[in-house]
Amino acid sequence: MWSHRPWQGRFVAHPLPAGERLRAYASWCDAVEGNTTFYATPTRDTVASWAEQTDPDFRFVLKLPKPITHEHRLTGGDQELRAFLDAMEPLGPRAHALWLQLPGSFGPGDVGVLADFLRRLPAAHRYAVEVRHRAFFDDQYAIRALETVLGDADAEWVPFDTVMFFQNPPTSDAERDAWVKKPRMPRRSLALTDRPIIRYLGRDSVEQTVAGWRFWVDTVTGWLREGRSPTVFIHTPDNAEAPELCRRFHDEVRARVPELAPLPEPLPVARAEQPTLF
Repeated sequence: MWSHRPWQGRFVAHPLPAGERLRAYASWCDAVEGNTTFYATPTRDTVASWAEQTDPDFRFVLKLPKPITHEHRLTGGDQELRAFLDAMEPLGPRAHALWLQLPGSFGPGDVGVLADFLRRLPAAHRYAVEVRHRAFFDDQYAIRALETVLGDADAEWVPFDTVMFFQNPPTSDAERDAWVKKPRMPRRSLALTDRPIIRYLGRDSVEQTVAGWRFWVDTVTGWLREGRSPTVFIHTPDNAEAPELCRRFHDEVRARVPELAPLPEPLPVARAEQPTLF
């Protein structure tokens, strides 16, 4: 996301070498979703450059590769898993959680497979699991089974809150695209560990996005007061305003929890000089 085109020249300087874009992003936000790792495992040198551009307390939530979670469905992919873990090693403490986003077809009957997989993972990392099968939100037996497996592994359940997004029909191309692709699930807000992770999807409208996250401001405030250390990701259909929205959310929480550290001061965005005729 730190190379997201709509941010260039607005939130981060443009042009900017690829090896400096994460550093610029990290002056706006102190966490990032590692979504690209789902599609391809980067080289260790690439990951080392991520570490060089970020402070040790910067948080990467890194998605396990698709062959592991979707193709092998956690029953194989040992070679891909070893390659992924090796590649992520340069991040050190920045690897806040390794994130298993499971397909919608991964249901209650697969919970035993998840338990076996989590037991095989190295204890050096923390893990977070996102499920999209409806039974994990409606069926109390399925919910308890999954919570038990995650609790035994000290793994977090990652909710993806799309409730606000699906309240009204889409009004733009970006919203129409997300309307088809994003999961439509009930909201879940029970933290299983001391490091909960929230993914929230708003709308093109800033007002609607802010209205929809009021629930999470209350929830995150409570978690902080309990001594937990949550990570929150704010999305919109095109993510064009995401860095600014993230800082606004952080400020709202900090107004209630003043001891929460502020986010970094954004690096200045140099403005290109206007061409002249003389």
